[in-house]
Amino acid sequence: MSSQPPIGQVQSAVRNAPGVPVIRNVNWGGLRTLYVKEVRRFFKVQLQTVWAPAITTLLFLVIFTVANGARAPVRVGGTVVPFADFVAPGLIIMGMMQNAFANASFSLLVGKIQGTIVDYLQPPLSTAELLAALTGGAVTRAFCVGGAVWLAMSLWPDVHVTPQHPLAVLWFGLLGALFLSLAGVLTSIWAEKFDHAAAVTNFVIAPLTLLSGTFYSVDHLAPAFRAFSHVNPFFYVISGFRYGFLGTADSPVMLGSAVILGIDVVMGVLCYTLLKRGWKLKN
Repeated sequence: MSSQPPIGQVQSAVRNAPGVPVIRNVNWGGLRTLYVKEVRRFFKVQLQTVWAPAITTLLFLVIFTVANGARAPVRVGGTVVPFADFVAPGLIIMGMMQNAFANASFSLLVGKIQGTIVDYLQPPLSTAELLAALTGGAVTRAFCVGGAVWLAMSLWPDVHVTPQHPLAVLWFGLLGALFLSLAGVLTSIWAEKFDHAAAVTNFVIAPLTLLSGTFYSVDHLAPAFRAFSHVNPFFYVISGFRYGFLGTADSPVMLGSAVILGIDVVMGVLCYTLLKRGWKLKN
């Protein structure tokens, strides 16, 4: 009588052996669960995470239009547009990017501070799945904020935010939100306390956003400041996003798209590598 187990039992034993992955392809269930967790986390306090940023951004529009008035048109790419129509798209994408960064820079950081980082590292999720869920939640928050701001501005008098190129709006909105989401993940990996994340927000993200042509056309700047604007990646996001609404931009749209897409790829690879190695996460 043979002492060998049946073939089916052998395959089952090999499949359940230690070190042999049970989920060999994409763990769609785990990826969806973590993504839903990230979305529910900011939706539970949506008054703070969605509507408050939308109101703050709308106040920027009110203040700048009242101070400058519709009497001060802006020349963009050879086309003169009303100031309110010029500044509105920049404010929308600015709010989207800032909130994408805030969302992505929170999850891993609070896990490290509270000692619950194992909840992200222990589940059967690959590094790519973990990164996709974190950035997906941040991008979702960015588009929720952008939609709320756009809705409020569309109801505001003397402001026209009807997209002329909707695909450009969606494309550059996605590129910008993904850019800041990945920057937020990098920050949460590096930071050890909330002060570190706040320092990145106050001394890197906010200045680059405000100096990217959100409230002015870079063509009006001195040559040195204009050159600085053209090496600022935020400038290409805002210029391309504004093109989707106005049909004109301060820079070549295809060039801006290629620059931001390249940066997103590089940052994505960097985030993946650091998460894979567990840098500052598995100590």
